[in-house]
Amino acid sequence: MAEGLEMLHKRDGHRLRITGYDNVWNRDQVKILLEKSPNIEMIYHNERDASHFVKDEVVVDFAGHPSSEELSRINRDINGKLLKHFNSTYIFKSRTMDAQQLVDLFSKRNDVEFAEPHFILMQNALPIPNDVFYREQYQWNLPAIGTENGWAISRGSKNITIALVDTGVDLDHPDLKNRIVRGYNVLKDNNDPNDDNGHGTHVAGIIASETNNGRGVAGITWYNKIMPVKAMGKKGYGTTFDIAKGIYWATDNGAKVINLSLGNYQPSRALKEAIDYAYSRDVVLVAAAGNDHSRQRTYPASYPQVLAVSAIDHEGALAEFSNYGTYVDVAAPGVYIPSTYFKKQYAALSGTSMASPHVAGLAGLIRSENPKLSNRQVAKIIKRSAADSGIRGRDAQYGNGIIDVNRALQMARDMKNPPRRPGAAGRLYDLFNR
Repeated sequence: MAEGLEMLHKRDGHRLRITGYDNVWNRDQVKILLEKSPNIEMIYHNERDASHFVKDEVVVDFAGHPSSEELSRINRDINGKLLKHFNSTYIFKSRTMDAQQLVDLFSKRNDVEFAEPHFILMQNALPIPNDVFYREQYQWNLPAIGTENGWAISRGSKNITIALVDTGVDLDHPDLKNRIVRGYNVLKDNNDPNDDNGHGTHVAGIIASETNNGRGVAGITWYNKIMPVKAMGKKGYGTTFDIAKGIYWATDNGAKVINLSLGNYQPSRALKEAIDYAYSRDVVLVAAAGNDHSRQRTYPASYPQVLAVSAIDHEGALAEFSNYGTYVDVAAPGVYIPSTYFKKQYAALSGTSMASPHVAGLAGLIRSENPKLSNRQVAKIIKRSAADSGIRGRDAQYGNGIIDVNRALQMARDMKNPPRRPGAAGRLYDLFNR
């Protein structure tokens, strides 16, 4: 990591000013925080990888809606209380029972669809903040995936909104404030999704920082709007319940693409139902693979409806921290990615959290160029246009390959109208409509 930072220091003879932040929490620091907490327990998937959950809480999905009398009886039975609910999913907290006891208790009820621990998902970023500018050519990531040539086909559309379920966005950032539509703060149940961590603002800038405005950094899209949904707090993590609720809200409020730069190793029914809901309503879902250099499946990236993204460095190699596995669909830049940062600043961060929004931005461009494409067709274009890397064909490190913005947009353009006669275009059209 230090070697990469020194490369940024020396590039083009410039010297970057490095600014440190005491309130930046990377994934390892969050893990230490959680592991020291008396309220958190872990499930180990192997010798190294673990998932975290709240030790005395349970997520319960009922077949219907319990009456107020029934909820009172449940609270007495568990010696606890109802914390909150959304639709038919409820969260209960007990003073005397642990998570497994609560799961066992609720799983025996005939009116319960499922009960599971209240899992915690973490952002997938490795923060190293510093001020950067596109005109000084520090944004290696956009040329590396054919973005500049792709802009000749589409620079996006304000009619296609990309949602970020994350830590929020700096609503006053000069490179973002004109690109933001109404968002939502799941944690406070209000419409103020302002970022108090920095992660969400960085993700937002990769997608939609104002381009060609002589300021800061360039986003992948010039015109797409971003919808900030704050479901993770100041310390960079959130629960399955809050993240699922954020996905529902983004879907119901017009998002055509949802980026999820977060994850955990434990599958969750609550999260999966939110994913199914969004996918059934034609939303393209993109998620980060994780930063533990592990083969262990992560969620939501491993769900089949989601495009799972690993990270590459400036040489096109799999990033040293990136997770990998058969669930990975594509790879994208994720090492020292310059972007916007909270408090009206700029930073270069690393992580699959930074790779994922490259793919979400590409999905937004594709839907801008050809709005008639379904989410399934968009995903096919992204995967089949990717540049093969590593072992020939699909592999565990790169999936189908490194995304290629120009080639993907060419495919989207060619899909606009069915070809009038057989040929390569006709075969391409048939391929994507199977």
